Amino acid sequence: MKLVTVDEMRFMDRYAIDKLGIAEEILMENAGLAAVNLLQKEIGISGKKFVIFCGSGNNGGDGLVVARLIHSNGGDVKVFLLGDKGKYRGAAKTNLDILIALNIEPRVFKNAAEAKMDAAHSDVIIDAIFGTGLDRGVKGLAAGVIDLINNCNKPVFSLDIPSGINGDMGEVMGVAVKADYTVTFGLPKIGNMLYPGYEYCGKLGVTHISFPPSLYNRAELKVQTNEAIKIPPRPAGAYKGSMGVVLFIAGAANYFGAPYFSAMSFLKAGGGYSRLAAPSSIVPFIAQEGREIVYLPQKETAAGSLASESKAQLLEAAAKVDMVVIGPGLSVQEETMKLTRELCVAIKVPLLIDGDGLTAIARNPEILKKRKAPTILTPHLGEMAALTQKSPAAISNNKITVLREASDKLRATIVLKGPHSLIGFADGQVFVNLSGNAGMATAGCGDVLTGCIAAMYGMGLTPEMAVRKGVFLHGYAGDLAADEKGSDGITARDILEYLPLALKHDRAGNISANYFAPPIIM
Repeated sequence: MKLVTVDEMRFMDRYAIDKLGIAEEILMENAGLAAVNLLQKEIGISGKKFVIFCGSGNNGGDGLVVARLIHSNGGDVKVFLLGDKGKYRGAAKTNLDILIALNIEPRVFKNAAEAKMDAAHSDVIIDAIFGTGLDRGVKGLAAGVIDLINNCNKPVFSLDIPSGINGDMGEVMGVAVKADYTVTFGLPKIGNMLYPGYEYCGKLGVTHISFPPSLYNRAELKVQTNEAIKIPPRPAGAYKGSMGVVLFIAGAANYFGAPYFSAMSFLKAGGGYSRLAAPSSIVPFIAQEGREIVYLPQKETAAGSLASESKAQLLEAAAKVDMVVIGPGLSVQEETMKLTRELCVAIKVPLLIDGDGLTAIARNPEILKKRKAPTILTPHLGEMAALTQKSPAAISNNKITVLREASDKLRATIVLKGPHSLIGFADGQVFVNLSGNAGMATAGCGDVLTGCIAAMYGMGLTPEMAVRKGVFLHGYAGDLAADEKGSDGITARDILEYLPLALKHDRAGNISANYFAPPIIM
């Protein structure tokens, strides 16, 4: 499903009104109908008490529609306005006037305490305060009302986005409503899908409010959820070489786990032939665990990392495989870092760079432009900061833009790892992945991801599709592990062991559609 910025959503609204002749009142009515449909489904309306907090913009207007529809369905509704009645314009004013005509007199108030008793005796609270256009910190009456909503212990429905969440970044603007349900209008906003905003939305649904597919599926909308990708069937006549041959250049003294998890996850995720080039002194230790891996022991430095003397042998091995993964646990020894940069330029097949490989490349990312074959980078926030020379805070506040710029500049597919990992293509497309959980913030988890991506390429997907599918399956395996064991304490090994089951579910079509996009309401 496509995702939009606040400005893109405003364009869609204006286009629908000015070019398609869909009146603003119709759009607002459809938004209210969808919200009430979800209310009816989840809680019921008749005989229940509702409190609605409305701002003076169109989000407040949506709340006024909801108030009228609750009334018409037998609910008891009280409306509190966070602004003077004279501030309402257009469709919002029309709906305010209708409520007044129905003797549902909205109450203007100056202090959150004035609404405390009604909120305490309600069955449901509806948040229609700000909507998606918030670009400043929340304070004053609105902050007090949001605190009231969050402390009332009642089910909370937010319209479009929880008030206090930035629609473009998902950032909490000081304080924000913690909703149990959110209905977003037209398309999900990027802030609905990025953390922490996603977590504040609760159960999220979307209504197209009568926008035609030609409007909400436009090619110009470059951000979308990471939707389902079908893995090619595994042929009955398959052999190990036909399911992908990948070389992993990884490991150093004291870094046994990273090379093992990356090379073994390739096999667990369906890959065929995993070759691991590592310093010779650590190979016997890794081989005790990974007997299915084929090893290429390499010359090493005094510190136990890959030596520059290994370059010729590594390039010879790289020329015989389908893909190379470089970086997991390589260490940051200077000689090894220099070797890594030289290899990244010289390798002619698709290349995935992770971990210490990214640290090496961060010294001079421009060298990646010399590559002809596809390049994949899988940085976490700190590694992305090194690659882009931006602070982690600056990236967090503008993830989509930074990712696009880096993917374009480096001509690479980049996975910005984290909650709802982002996948950026060089053409400006960005995919938001919805699988995974907080328990995956653990050592070795990223190494498992490298093997998943390589396996998807080995099984026949294009490099771009392999990245998207690998990121999804990695997160889904983590979810399976967390469901079984709890998110506290799951390890990279747990994620690794759940990869075959994740693949089984995927091939059987047993994965919930909510993993790929919010459900459509109405």
